[in-house]
Amino acid sequence: MVNAIKKAQQRARKAIEATYFGTLTVHEMQKVKDEVTKLTTQKEVVTLENQPCRLSFETLSAADQSSTAAHIAQVTKLFISPDIKIKPGSKLTVTQDNVTTDYVRSGFSAVYPTHQEIMLELFKEYA
Repeated sequence: MVNAIKKAQQRARKAIEATYFGTLTVHEMQKVKDEVTKLTTQKEVVTLENQPCRLSFETLSAADQSSTAAHIAQVTKLFISPDIKIKPGSKLTVTQDNVTTDYVRSGFSAVYPTHQEIMLELFKEYA
């Protein structure tokens, strides 16, 4: 029975990963020592490149009875392998459908045997 469940999960994971049309690059701020000056500074370092992924977008609108415009928000969710670990505060550069956008991870990942889902926010600057 356990083998049947694992095989079903493997098939489901393969089907989900077939929908990954985007690629992900992860950047982290890390301390880097300059060998010439011996100074240690914070630099943006690529920790993961060309990882297959998929973005999902959902538009939420909340109309209220005021004289201002209705508030519209977009929720962006990243689907990626459950084996990938992304540190909080990392900058995520996702290219999908010929559009490249920088995001930051917001909140905890929802990890499943077949994939993980990470809520994203547009990247403004490192915290």
